[in-house]
Amino acid sequence: MSAPERIPPRSVTADPSPADLLAEGELTVRGRIREASNAALFCTVAHDGREVSCVYKPVAGERPLWDFPDGTLAQREVAAYEVSEATGWGLVPPTVLRDGPYGEGMVQLWIDVTPEAELLALVDAEEPEPGWKAIAFAEVGDGKTALLVHADDERLRRLAVLDAVINNADRKGGHLLPDAEGRLYGIDHGVTFNADNKLRTLLWGWAGEPLTGEAVEVLGSMREALKEGGALAVRLSALITAAEVDATRARVGALLASGKHPEPSGEWPAIPWPPV
Repeated sequence: MSAPERIPPRSVTADPSPADLLAEGELTVRGRIREASNAALFCTVAHDGREVSCVYKPVAGERPLWDFPDGTLAQREVAAYEVSEATGWGLVPPTVLRDGPYGEGMVQLWIDVTPEAELLALVDAEEPEPGWKAIAFAEVGDGKTALLVHADDERLRRLAVLDAVINNADRKGGHLLPDAEGRLYGIDHGVTFNADNKLRTLLWGWAGEPLTGEAVEVLGSMREALKEGGALAVRLSALITAAEVDATRARVGALLASGKHPEPSGEWPAIPWPPV
């Protein structure tokens, strides 16, 4: 994939947004996030007396993947943020593409997680209790199985729609970040926007169910923004290939045509491994 065009700039105000701060501030590496599969660095970024924590993933630290072009994961992370912003749901932390100490990479606002929030569980039952949605049965050792469930939560349902649009191939439990203010964020969107169907997620609880009226309205607005010359189409074209933008349009159209949450295709493992 050729080098991306420059993303059209957002307007900058006297009180810059977190995305502006991430893009313009001085980036300082504080440590490494060792559990990450690609190079991920914990950093701070400071500008005009403001400082926030963030994650910096340099392109140079990306491991090659057989089904994605080399050196494109950072751009896909930013593209996922652009789509999230287009929904108005704010499901992805502010994310920018910029130069850093180890070259160009993705920089994303750090989210402090509320550990008490329970979004996933394993239960010894055949059916989920009220307030929960079934994902699948999982082996738990000694030949036993348990039912893996996720919360029947509006925030997760919105994220399931976002994942269907961006074709997320790796929605794990560890990528769900609830904060102290009650917001839920999804992170780690490097393996998204493939032109082939690769949706792989834990959020299958609504598979085949009708989309909410809110989701239909959001998808309708997104279809307009993805038309040739539309604001979202222009921004995505600076980050992913033309074929991938076309595929994103097609996924939005398919969701609107069916009016339902997608179901596993059977052509690709439906649940990521490990799931958490």
